[in-house]
Amino acid sequence: MPQPDTQHAITRDRYDAVLLDLDGVITNTASIHAACWKQMFDEYLRKRATQTGEAFRPFDIETDYRLYVDGKPRFDGARDFLRSRNIQLPEGSPHDPPQAETVSGLANRKDGLVNKIIADIGVEPYEGSVKFIHRLRHEGFKTAVVTSSEHCETVLKVAKLEAFFDVRIDGNMIHEQRLAGKPAPDTFSGVEAGLAGNFGLVIGVARKGNAEELRHHGARLVVNDLSELVD
Repeated sequence: MPQPDTQHAITRDRYDAVLLDLDGVITNTASIHAACWKQMFDEYLRKRATQTGEAFRPFDIETDYRLYVDGKPRFDGARDFLRSRNIQLPEGSPHDPPQAETVSGLANRKDGLVNKIIADIGVEPYEGSVKFIHRLRHEGFKTAVVTSSEHCETVLKVAKLEAFFDVRIDGNMIHEQRLAGKPAPDTFSGVEAGLAGNFGLVIGVARKGNAEELRHHGARLVVNDLSELVD
């Protein structure tokens, strides 16, 4: 099936609202999350290997990140990755300190790494995404940002985009309302979730040259950058 015309794919006579993922779509924070998951898990796995005599097998960003933690609330991501390695740890509580060897402790350890990078380096939005968001607001679309991250408010403020969204769905709301992570459509996050939620048009952003993968998982339209949707 051919793609819709990119520059005229989203019009007010067809759609009233547009939902955008945050990490990897609006900002380059997906790479920050992936790097922090790897740093945290590698440190833990290396320490565990030393203690148990097991072989050290590092966290793989290309496979482990995508399969077990991407797009999930951090406690679910930590739990699912550990389960993939047949590692059982106490669940702990969401308020566990980062040094605790619990599922929650490891997740909070990763969260601390993300906070430090955002504070030290900041966050830059993709220029094409900013242009697209401005166009949506100018044409009267309702807009929402959706992310499994609990850093949404901070990231939007640092990127100077907090005023451009009518609704914000983030990891805090997901936790409070016990919403399922992707690929479930509860929060929308991800093209597969968009398809499952029967959205009017699911758009994938192929920043990693993964256009065919995005189409396979439910994207009706794939672009390399959201600037392609701006006249």
